Formats: sequence, structure tokens, C-alpha cells
Amino acid sequence: MIKVGIITASDKGSQGKREDKSAPAIKEMLKQIGAQVVEYVIIPDEQEQIENTLKSMSDDLKLDLILTTGGTGMSLRDVTPEATLKVVDRLVPGIPEAMRAKSLEITNRAMLSRAAAGIRKQTLIINLPGSPKAVAECLDVILPALEHGIEILRGEGGECAR
Repeated sequence: MIKVGIITASDKGSQGKREDKSAPAIKEMLKQIGAQVVEYVIIPDEQEQIENTLKSMSDDLKLDLILTTGGTGMSLRDVTPEATLKVVDRLVPGIPEAMRAKSLEITNRAMLSRAAAGIRKQTLIINLPGSPKAVAECLDVILPALEHGIEILRGEGGECAR
């Protein structure tokens, strides 16, 4: 069982002024890999708060996977990638590269995404876009590889060759 945390970074969402539709989309799609969401929070676009939440989910809850949604664009308040890069030990650049490549087939605006992915201890952290449609498109690309990646991260998997 893959233990997952979801962080929605949204000023309006954290104030109850906007319904979070991305996290439910993530939860639904995670059923494909039998993952269990054990923690879900909506927090404002504050870098330090995002960093602290990522650390807590990784270090204290020892989650296998943290998915963030929101805060990956180009507005001044979009700081999720910066928070992620501050707390990870190692980058996993292929994940956001794959998401952007697939998304570019749908919209040229995908090139504006600043999403990042990396590993903190034994937790994989991935930034997803803020819209439910874009979340679904990105998860379609990465979900098939996530189980294997997390097995390797846990020390349970080995050979990557097929």
C-alpha cells in the first residue's frame, strides 16, 4: 500500500473562498494504483508553510508519496516549486519533464509550468498543476511508473529493466 499525502496550495482555497476540485481528482485517480490518502491539507501559497507541511508529511508521517496541487504557475504567489526544491535531497527531473511533454500535446501553456519533483529521505514529492483537468492529464502520464519508483525508494524493488 502506497501512503499518500495531498497538499493543495491555494490562498482562496485555504480561506474557504474556492472549492478544491483538484484533490478529489487526485484521490480518485490514485485508486488505480491502490494508494491510500492518509493526509490532506489546504494551505495558503506561503513558501515556509508549504516547506513545513512537506517536511512533516515526509519526516513525521513517513509517507511514500506527497502530491501537491497548485502554485506551479508564474504568479508572484506561486511558490510550490521553490518550497519543494528547498526540502528535497535529490531531484527527479524526469517526472515533471514527462508531465510537461504530454501536456504540451494539449496546450502550449504547459511550457509555463514550473512543477518540480524530488526525494526527501524515502518520500517522493511531486508538484501537480492546480486544475482538475491538468491534474488528470499529468497523473495519466506518471501513475504507471510510480508504483515501481516507490518500490525502489523503499528498497523493495530492484531491476528497472524489462
